[in-house]
Amino acid sequence: MDLLRFTTAGSVDDGKSTLIGRLLYDSQSILDDQLDAVHRASRVLGEDRLNLALLTDGLRAEREQKITIDVAYRYFATPRRSFIIADTPGHVQYTRNMVTGASTADLVVILIDATRGVLPQSRRHAFLSSLLGISQAVVAINKMDLVAFSEERFHELAREFRTFAGALSFRSIDVVPVSALQGDNVVDPSSHMPWYAGGTLLNLLEHAPIDVPPADAPLRLPVQYVARPHQEFRGYAGTLAAGALVPGQAVTVLPSGAATRIRTVDAIGNAVMVTTTDEVDISRGDMLCDPGRRPSVMTRLGAHLCWMASGPLAVGRPYLLMHTTRQVQAFVTHIDHKVDVDTMAQVPTDALGLNDIGRVELSLAQPICADGYRVNRTTGGFILIDPQTNATVAAGMIDDDRPDATARPVSTDVTWQPWNVSREERERATGHGATTIWMTGLSGAGKTTLARALERRLFGRGYRTMLLDGDQLRHGLCGDLGFSPVDRAENVRRAGEVAKLFFEQGSIVVCAFVSPYRADRDRVRSLFPEGRFLEVFVSASRETCRSRDPKGLYRKAADGSLAQFTGLSAPYETPVSPELVLDTERLSIEESVARLVEALAARGVIART
Repeated sequence: MDLLRFTTAGSVDDGKSTLIGRLLYDSQSILDDQLDAVHRASRVLGEDRLNLALLTDGLRAEREQKITIDVAYRYFATPRRSFIIADTPGHVQYTRNMVTGASTADLVVILIDATRGVLPQSRRHAFLSSLLGISQAVVAINKMDLVAFSEERFHELAREFRTFAGALSFRSIDVVPVSALQGDNVVDPSSHMPWYAGGTLLNLLEHAPIDVPPADAPLRLPVQYVARPHQEFRGYAGTLAAGALVPGQAVTVLPSGAATRIRTVDAIGNAVMVTTTDEVDISRGDMLCDPGRRPSVMTRLGAHLCWMASGPLAVGRPYLLMHTTRQVQAFVTHIDHKVDVDTMAQVPTDALGLNDIGRVELSLAQPICADGYRVNRTTGGFILIDPQTNATVAAGMIDDDRPDATARPVSTDVTWQPWNVSREERERATGHGATTIWMTGLSGAGKTTLARALERRLFGRGYRTMLLDGDQLRHGLCGDLGFSPVDRAENVRRAGEVAKLFFEQGSIVVCAFVSPYRADRDRVRSLFPEGRFLEVFVSASRETCRSRDPKGLYRKAADGSLAQFTGLSAPYETPVSPELVLDTERLSIEESVARLVEALAARGVIART
């Protein structure tokens, strides 16, 4: 028996929960204890009849207010087919819940109140359903009993909706007149509307075609977990987003481009655990794919966003983009337009507010492996998270599965080669461990001064060192970058990759970078083994930093000749749990260096003197 997932959509009070309750009740899909509970709840609310909406309005607040707030999922089955229903709220402030319910649906049931007509929220939900890749719509013109089962009113609303939906991408639209309260045309045909010759709602749901992914779809396996229970086993677990896996199959690992073959496959449904024939570097967030039909490796992309936060979308502000099993820092670099859901017009704008839908361009600090959303919902969809609050602020659908011509190039047709001389060999030769010390803080806090003093101390004791300073990199490797949030992220990314190279060479790498965003620093941390990266917060008040002003930057920022200066006109995100905090207003240079040396000795990187 096949399974149809469908969601409800429409404006508040259109009767979605009542319709689903009627569908469950008349199809005899309610257990006795559930029915008893609804009878009791109806009496408590003073209802003189069975309130079928309570079958899905499970939250106390929903029952008291007689609205749907959360997404309520229900399962039922008929002899022909099984169903999972997502009953979503109609209030505009809960549009994010509607997106959640629609994201996995095969079909949408859009309710329209026959007494009120096609409302803006009905249009918004229809547009979102189309945008989210739902190809089939059933429009239920509800509350026909309140318009005397008027055939004229039904056809008027059906024409209005079809005219609006002509600009959407639904493959099929069926329209059915119903009365959810009385049960007309929900499960059983209505005797009140003999002029309607189509199927009931249940009949339409039972016969709706289900889109099945093609058997030869290209492989997409985002790696969620690397299993290493012992030294003899390394497995890669995840949920198949497309395609299939068999032993001996050739695969490519993205974004590195490494090639290998599948040794073993253990699967339960779409959840798989695989091993490979070669020792290749595969981590969480990587993707195994078909070598001949790869997804695009993107650092810049165009997408439609449904903005879900009360505060507006901020162009240039860092967000976290969650895509399959990968998390990267992202910046919205441009808002192309927002969509007027009444007219479907594309309206120029420089902001998106709560529940706005618009097309944007994003720049990513690291590449993702993605398809267009209409090619693959899993690899073409993402969410944006506010790193300050951890709140989900937007749902995104990638609308172009080709890398932007202006994106930073990401090599895919290369194979990773292991280091010729391993870091472990180098550490044995030098007699000390390799590590990276990342000093972060405001300009003028003392990062460069401490980094230079620490390196001189370590070098004098015979340790292999390398100092990386922000100013030095910006005179060479990063000379093409400015100070926008996107360029700052790229500057730190490059610095982290350089630090990794010196780390693999067995050095103690001392880094001094403002690196104002936590996500950037966390991304650099992820390049190094556990315990080999020390984040050091070099702390000083803004007043102290301004009074020191060793490079004259605060003076330039104050007179307007230096824009986007961290600590004044641009933000600095203080480390949450750094390995070390050095307050340079209280500690001398010698005291600070002594604490750094002790931290390295405590971790076994260097010997105690």
